[in-house]
This record gives sequence, C-alpha cells and structure tokens, in this order.
Amino acid sequence: MKSGRVRATIAPLLFALFAGGIFIVGCATGNSQVNSNSTEDWSGLQLWYSQPAQKWTEALAVGNGRLGAMVFGGTTVEQIQLNEDTLWAGPPVPEDRVGAYKHIAEARKLIFEGKYSEAQRIMQREVMAPRISPRSHQTLGDLRLTFQPGQVITDYRRELDLDTAIARVTYRVGDATFTREVFASAVDQCIVVRLSCDKPGKINFDVSLSRPADATGGGLAPDLIVMKGQATQDGKHKGVKFEAQLRIIPEGGKLIPKLSAVDKADAVTLLLVATTDYNFNEPYKPLKRDLARVCAKQLAAVEKKSFERIKADHIAEHRRLFRRVSLDLGTTPAAGEPTDERLRALREGTEDPALTALYFQFGRYLLISCSRPGTMPSNLQGLWNEHIAAPWNADYHININIQMNYWPAEVTNLSECHEPFFKLTEALIPSGRKTARDVYNCRGFVAHHTTDAWLHTSPFGNVGYGMWPMGAAWCTQHFMEHYRFGGDEKFLKTRAYPVLKEASLFFLDWLVEHPRTGELVSGPSNSPENRFRTPDGKTCNLSMGPSMDQEIIWDTFTNLIEAAEILGIEDDFIREVIAARSKLALPKIGPDGRLMEWIEPFEEPDPHHRHISHLFALHPGRQYTHQLKPEMLDAARKSLEFRGFGGDVGWSNAWKTCFFARMHDGEQAHWYLSRLVGRNAFPNLLNGCWPGRVFQIDGNYGGCAGIAEMLLQSHVGEIHLLPALPKAWAEGSVKGLCARGGFEVNIAWKDGKLIKADIHAKRGGICKVRHEDKVVEIKTRAGKSYTLNRHLERI
Repeated sequence: MKSGRVRATIAPLLFALFAGGIFIVGCATGNSQVNSNSTEDWSGLQLWYSQPAQKWTEALAVGNGRLGAMVFGGTTVEQIQLNEDTLWAGPPVPEDRVGAYKHIAEARKLIFEGKYSEAQRIMQREVMAPRISPRSHQTLGDLRLTFQPGQVITDYRRELDLDTAIARVTYRVGDATFTREVFASAVDQCIVVRLSCDKPGKINFDVSLSRPADATGGGLAPDLIVMKGQATQDGKHKGVKFEAQLRIIPEGGKLIPKLSAVDKADAVTLLLVATTDYNFNEPYKPLKRDLARVCAKQLAAVEKKSFERIKADHIAEHRRLFRRVSLDLGTTPAAGEPTDERLRALREGTEDPALTALYFQFGRYLLISCSRPGTMPSNLQGLWNEHIAAPWNADYHININIQMNYWPAEVTNLSECHEPFFKLTEALIPSGRKTARDVYNCRGFVAHHTTDAWLHTSPFGNVGYGMWPMGAAWCTQHFMEHYRFGGDEKFLKTRAYPVLKEASLFFLDWLVEHPRTGELVSGPSNSPENRFRTPDGKTCNLSMGPSMDQEIIWDTFTNLIEAAEILGIEDDFIREVIAARSKLALPKIGPDGRLMEWIEPFEEPDPHHRHISHLFALHPGRQYTHQLKPEMLDAARKSLEFRGFGGDVGWSNAWKTCFFARMHDGEQAHWYLSRLVGRNAFPNLLNGCWPGRVFQIDGNYGGCAGIAEMLLQSHVGEIHLLPALPKAWAEGSVKGLCARGGFEVNIAWKDGKLIKADIHAKRGGICKVRHEDKVVEIKTRAGKSYTLNRHLERI
C-alpha cells in the first residue's frame, strides 16, 4: 500500500438491513420549557479520553434509532463497528405446546398438596417448548480506516459530546491538526464520518468494510462500496436480507479509478446507508422491495446537502430532544479528568457529582440514539452489538430488562422515545392470543420471559426462567404510565385500554382459588429466575401465588379500572375485574419481618439473588407507598437488606437505587447508584451486567431513572420535590423533568434544602406539591407556570 493513498476494499461480510417502515423524525415535542434555544450551560457533557479505545467496551456509541456505530478512535487503524436495528437471524422460534392446559390442573393440585417437585416435572415435560438458540440480533460489521503507520502523535483527544451526539477524535502530527467526526443522522438516515485537517492535502487512508460471516460485496464505482447478504447463524436460522452502501466524497485530491481510493485530500466525507427486508407488521413475510434502490435513493437525497448542512440538521434534531432536561449536581476537581480516570477515582472513593449528572444524561442520550418512532425498541444492548451470536441473543427480555430500558422515557421528557416499546407490545397480541388459547385455554394475550424480532410468546426452556406468564402484562403498565404523564385520552382509548383489557382477560381465566383461603392465585409460575427450598429439602422454582405475579395482576387490574373510569366504561367485564381484584391473594410479611417472595416463607438457596421481583409493588408499581402501606415498605427494606449486593449485577443495582428512592432514603439510593456507576460502568459508561463483564444496557437506563426518582416523584397523586436527596448532592438544580398529571418541573436547592421550584402545567387542573412534610394544592391552568419558594409559597 502506497503512503498518501486511500484504497477501498471489501472483506467477506454479512449484513442485514431494515427495509420496513417509515422513520419519523419530526415528532411532537410536547411544549417542553427547556429547549435548544435555552440559555443553559451545556458544557461538560463530554465523555473524553487521552488514548484510543483498545476494546469495544472503551469505544463510543452513536446512533439515530435505527443505525448505530461504536467509534474506537485509532490513529493507525480507526475501527467503527456498525449496527442496524433489524439485523436478526431468523426462525425457527419456540412454538406453543398445544393442549398443555390439560396438564396444568394436575400440577396445581400437586402444588397445593405441597408436592412441588412433582408439579415442576409435569410443567417442564408438558408445557415448556424447547429453547432454540442462538437466533441473535447481529453486528452489521466494521468500517476500518487505515492510516500511515509510524507517525508521531501528540495532543490526542477522543470524545463523545452528548449535546451534539458527535464522536470526535483530534490529534496532531507535526504542525498539522487532524479531526475526525462521526455521527448517525436521524434526519438523513445515515452514518456520517468526516475527516479533515488544518493543512491541505494531508488526508490519507485506506478503507475496508468487513464482517465475520455471510456477506458479499465490492466497489460498484470509484466512490461507492456495496455489501449485501442474508443473516444466518452458521448457515441456519436464515433471517433478514440486507444491503448497505458507502459513498466516499473527497474534497481536494483525487479518486483513483477501480480502487475507490482518494489521494491527498483536504477532507473526506463518508456516508453509510443501509436497509433490510424485515417487515415488522408481518415478520414472516419479508418486504418485497429493491434494497439497492432504497439505499441509492437515501444516498442521493443526502448527497445533495453539504456536510455543514448535514451536521447542523443532525445537531438540531438531537437537541430538540436532548435539551429538554438539564441537571447540575455540582462540580469537584475530579470533573476535569478523563472519563476513565474519573471512574477509577470514583471506585476509590472520590466524590464526583458531575459524573453522576453525566451518567444521567448519557442514559437519556442512549434512549434518543436507539429508540425513536419507526424504529425497533431498545434491546438488551440497545442498538450496539459487536456479535454474531450476542449474549442472550441481544433480545427483548420482558421479565424486567426491556421495562427498565423505558423507565426514564416519561420522567426525563423523552415520551416519544417510548413509542417503539408500545409498538412491540401491541405486535405481540396476535401471537399472545394464540399462546393463551392453545397453551392455557384462556382468553386475552400472554407472553413470557422473552421475545425478539419474530414476536414469539411461547413458554420455553427451563421452568426456572421460562414458566412466567407475566411478561405481556408488565409491558402494558407502560401504556398507562404514558397516559398519566401526557394525558392523551385518544391514546388511552385506542391503545392503552385495549391492551390492558387483553392482559386482564387472560388473568380472569388464569387465576384459580386457593383451596385453603379462597383467594385468587396465579400459577404454576416462578418468581423470575429465583429458587426456593421445599419442606422436604428439595430446590424448586414453581409455586402458586408468587408475590410478583400477584402484584403485577393487581397493577394490571387497577390500571384497567382507572382507564375505564376515565373513559366512562362501566360494563360486566369491568365489574368482573373489580370483583377479581378484591379476591386477589396479596403478599404477606413473613415471620422474620421480610416481604415474602412466595406464598409460604420458604428458605432461599441463593439469598443474594440478583432479581428482587417481589418488590415490584414498590417500584415500578405503586401499591406500596408511605401514605398507603408504610408497613409493607418496612418489610421491603428488610428484604433488600437481607438480599444485599445481589452479585453486583448492573441492572440490579439500578433497581435497588429506585427502590431506596421510593423509600425516601437518599443515602442508600446514592450508595447503590455509586456502585452502579463506579463498579458496573465500562470505561465508555455502558453498563456491565457484572463488573467488567458482558454489556447490557438496562443498567444505564435504570440508573438514569433512579436519579430522576431521587429528585422528583409523582406516583401517589402529588409532585414530591427532592424525596431522596443525598448529602453528596448538597447543591444543584434540575430543569425539565416531567411529573404525572401533565406537569414539567424545575427544582433548585442549596445546602440540601429546596430554594425554589417552577411547575409548568401542560394540561391544567389541581396540582398537589409536597416537600418534606408540607403539601400545598395549586389550581393550575394549561400553559401557565407557577413558582414556589422553599416553604412552597407562591412567588
């Protein structure tokens, strides 16, 4: 390879691209009071480093909802790992065991007789479908830029600016300063790479696109590289077909024919577009479309614009969402250090509240970057995945993980980013109805612990994780939360109420009376992924009436009843639901004062289990509150104290942050949050499921939501200001958080005490505001703002 020349090559690659749907960019903004024209200080929102990434967990993430990239920032070789949100290997998927319900009555009878092991064997043998794996979301591949080796690099900096959503690398070679910018434009639906230098004719590099498997491609023109193929798992599980096109646009220098190469350019812009034949509406019927033409049309549209215009449009669209919320938790000298060094110092005990604020905004940034109307929802890895066979297939685990992904959506003013999750839940209804009918002989719809792009709903695998028919119902909670925050009655009528009704229909048929108490119980079912020891010393997973089941059913029934009241629906079905709710067996407090995870006070073989499922009623539920059930909060605290660290699992630490925030214990919430950030965050701030191991994005979102819960709560019919403020955040401010009832809230505090709060009413109506033990009531009007002092007096 000659120095000073760009050469474009294609290595064998597999790549499947989205061809389904229209991507909506200009969404309703909601009347946010914090926007891109505000005078807030948006500096300090950079993740930055003084060296290139050596591992994927050090690279920096950009995304537009559909396309994603991880930027390594190398100076000899720049690696940009690529993703597309529908790039999935295909069927077969787990299938319903038709007629399984004929055996469930016998399993229930055995459990009621205390014969848990016998019941579990029946459920495993007769109900559970085989697990079929891998069938994974997959990497798109890698874009590599190879530069002249042996150069002396100085003044290196690699950063991700959360306010612009641009990853940037700058360094000097001699007297020349090189700049590299990478971003994923939601406006132009492409990944953009820009290389420039302050000295002319200095841009020299080779280009390659590669992927581990199943793709072909080549240069169709001196400035165009194409790759296409079909996703598989080692030739099986044939999934989506794809095409991607990369345009090379040099400024100055020259393109070398047949090599798609650039020699001695002043600047170069690379544009990557991609599409697949995935059909979200009917996944088993691929879209019939010319993928090459789709890509060419996308390229033709963006090529008409200058780089400056592409960049400006990208920043404006990102800030439309990102700048709705600002957070200042104070600054210490640690804030001036590179991000990886700040994380190291945090683990060693250094206070760095600005890093917490950065982590909060990073969570919002990730949701904006991987979940927009028209895209797939955020999966276990969001959008960013370097694997052909990812951990847990990077699928949609619906026994907490995807729900946690969307906990920040409403409260942190990103309501439209919630939409892909709603679409996924609604898309599960047809399959979920079939599973409910064929497996359980029930009406309504059901889904279990996981699903993926193929929308399967069957119980499969081991009963310890798979026999849990609560996944769909938990997803429906988000519909009611969306209504509570935004007040969209059309959404309530046409989307929330129907999906809640489907989930409630299933429960009406699924619940049975406990022969000893006459109360309604769910089962056989597990408490997600946990085990108990039976009286005869054996270890089992399945029981009748596990606490989480009962809490989710109560929550689903209650959400449906509330929706019916608002919509003026009063019929036999609603009366049946009200009656069933009144007969539900609800969790009890055990002899040791803990909230019981099962209907009996079983011994736990793993007392530090990562799941804390029986505390659903505390968070994200609203069944246990200081006002309504203080004794249950005390029992929940004892359960948390007994469970301890739970193996330092990232999402578990995030959930515990939320639990203690709901308990108004800012110090304990802050302790778990610091553990989440300090121990579970990789150098690029992405969450490790365990410290230093296995990226899983849910912890990022759960931590973001936990920070919001510490500053603002509204789940009990009032806006509670600073309910769990820790001593470490003695002074600060937050602007733009959202509260249920249609309010947007700004809060400022000093010395741990409220200074003032601004409440903007989007809808109007009665607004109750609490701070410490004082509660005031304000009659608000839509579009008006109200300022309160530290005594909650109007000013």
